[in-house]
Amino acid sequence: MDMLRKTSKPIPRGFSLIELVIVVVIIGIIGAIAVPRMSRGAKGASDSAVTANLAVLRSALDLYATEHGGAYPTIANMPNALLQYTDNTAAATPVATKAAPDIYGPYVRAIPTLPVGAAKGKTGFIGTGIIGADATKGWYYTAGTGQVRANTADAEKDDAGIAYNTY
Repeated sequence: MDMLRKTSKPIPRGFSLIELVIVVVIIGIIGAIAVPRMSRGAKGASDSAVTANLAVLRSALDLYATEHGGAYPTIANMPNALLQYTDNTAAATPVATKAAPDIYGPYVRAIPTLPVGAAKGKTGFIGTGIIGADATKGWYYTAGTGQVRANTADAEKDDAGIAYNTY
């Protein structure tokens, strides 16, 4: 019985070099497929965030205009007109606390940041000049119509080739 044990081959333990190389190659292939897909997912999330932030701002401006006789806030009153209480005249100076006659608003808790482009992370409003030319402000606002757009250059586009400033 002892002789039989000494002549039998030992049971190999561990992995061979070829098995390890194959596993590394498989992990590399999976990584090469997954990383670009995750990058596109992040880009799509930014595109969706622009759309959502614009919807928030546009809804707030529409509600402001409804409560102020169809008048939108001036560029000088932005963003305070959306963040603070106001009275029924569109020319009123926004105040921080609710008291008569300042019974309207606030319309948003915070001005959303622009999630894309050269002005990424900015919250301010610009109302004159070329859209996208001033990267210190996040949003381009037209007071007469209440139109708000992303303050991005025409060259800054989403995956579908649509300029963010046309959303």
